[in-house]
Amino acid sequence: MSELSIPELSLVLLVGASGSGKTTFAAAHFAPTEVISSDECRAMVSDDPNAQDATADAFSVVEFIAGKRLARGLLTVIDATNVQLAARKSLLALAKEHDVLAVAIVLDLPTSVAVERNAARADRDFGARVIKRQQDQLRRSLRGLKKEGFRSIHVLDSEQAVAEATIVRTRLFNDRRDDHGPFDVIGDVHGCRLELEDLLEQLGYTLARDQAGRAVDARHPESRRVVFVGDLVDRGPDSPGVLRLAMGMVESGNALCVSGNHEAKLAKALGRGTVRATHCLQQTLDQLAMQDDSFVARTRAFCDGLVAHYVLDDGNLVVAHAGLKEKYHGRASGRVRAFALYGDTSGETDEFGLPVRYPWAEDYRGSATVLYGHTPVTETEWVNNTMCLDTGCVFGGSLTALRYPERETVSVPARDTYYEPIRPPAPPERDPATLKLTDVLGPRVIETQYMGRVSMRDENAAGALEVMSRFAVDPGQLFYLPPTMSPVDSSPRDDLLEHPDQAFDYFAAHDVDRVICQEKHMGSRAVVRVTQQGDGVIHSRTGRAFLPGEQQSIVLQRIARAATVAGV
Repeated sequence: MSELSIPELSLVLLVGASGSGKTTFAAAHFAPTEVISSDECRAMVSDDPNAQDATADAFSVVEFIAGKRLARGLLTVIDATNVQLAARKSLLALAKEHDVLAVAIVLDLPTSVAVERNAARADRDFGARVIKRQQDQLRRSLRGLKKEGFRSIHVLDSEQAVAEATIVRTRLFNDRRDDHGPFDVIGDVHGCRLELEDLLEQLGYTLARDQAGRAVDARHPESRRVVFVGDLVDRGPDSPGVLRLAMGMVESGNALCVSGNHEAKLAKALGRGTVRATHCLQQTLDQLAMQDDSFVARTRAFCDGLVAHYVLDDGNLVVAHAGLKEKYHGRASGRVRAFALYGDTSGETDEFGLPVRYPWAEDYRGSATVLYGHTPVTETEWVNNTMCLDTGCVFGGSLTALRYPERETVSVPARDTYYEPIRPPAPPERDPATLKLTDVLGPRVIETQYMGRVSMRDENAAGALEVMSRFAVDPGQLFYLPPTMSPVDSSPRDDLLEHPDQAFDYFAAHDVDRVICQEKHMGSRAVVRVTQQGDGVIHSRTGRAFLPGEQQSIVLQRIARAATVAGV
């Protein structure tokens, strides 16, 4: 029995001449919804599964359905002959477009078997000549399949091999959705070993040291784990020390680590690849030259094996060195890896000679929290459920971690300025009070904590935008709006708009036989959100500002002081 390994998210092409058993194989190993049959699509557009003049239209349908499935992150199997290069090329382009891996399962059975099977089918009236031509095309294709772009190729060359084959679905290396933490995600370390040790101890980890007193591991008493966002090396005074500690934690299961662009360059340099020793790479190579060969080999294997991003906690957390767009989460391609390592670059350089990067986080609207580093900032801030944790430790700033799921940041100051930045670190230039019109116009589907998905029609969104833009405070400040009672039906009495009779009728119609009545006081309720520092907002139950700005600030300061005194 042979096991055919395929990624859980991939595009699988069944390759084989007519009569090789592709449809039977697909039915045995995949769900009906996972399989797209060219014959069924041909019948769909022409009422005849054998109408060869409908092939072009049929494959337009095949590729359309496949594209929709891949966009939704679903395994997709193409049941077609796929013996021609042109047919495979368009499907491989589809896999590349959606950043998924392509797999070929080749049914290379003897021509006589395929001819015999087709002869037994009343709906197949073409002769052996067609089968032989397809088989010749298949044989000519076998050698070049790998170069075409297939991640893996499985060849079944006999009826017995087909019968004994089993499919094993494997997760991508970046898929750790079943890993729920809790985590401490640490920003760019850049060779600052002392600060890393300080931060780990601040987070509650106990360091383990070897006989030479060097930190080689760290364990948390509550089984928390570290996730490094990459760029462990370069610029700082002790890249080997950082590597020794980080590698030990990963090897013992106390940490995860994604690759940064500096690890990628280091792995290439240690692998005798051609790379310019810029950005202090040479400093790291010089430091490693003072270590024994086994440590250098271990470092090379570690850096070379790092994945570009992780998807964690049921998809609720994504960690990538330079961040990651939502459509790239859990995908695998060179494009995804480049984005995770370098960010969304324009190909241009700024006045400092550094790459110009697009502010991808400002356009991010995904439900997953994305934590990253790469571009140093003076202080952390949430931008559309993303946070940059590179606070420039090597530049004299600080080393920062975010505790997940608590969403609390912990930082330790740098002990020194080890490297002068080419471009001064700065927070993202954005107006947090400014909404994008495309976020609120048109029909929307909103994920809520308690009510699940809530759909909003186009006209309701327009009405809400009108009200909020005219009267409400910044929607980002509206953490809570109290429920409002719905009015009763209009009273039939000529002199009254409302009467309690209609309220009692409503309750009686809904089998409520006992009602508690309370006199309603006049006045407006205020909702107050205040921080320890006295910042916040005071708004009405409908989201309107309760007080002018200066008066609101005074009241918030008084409430904050009172809460502190009361021990709240």
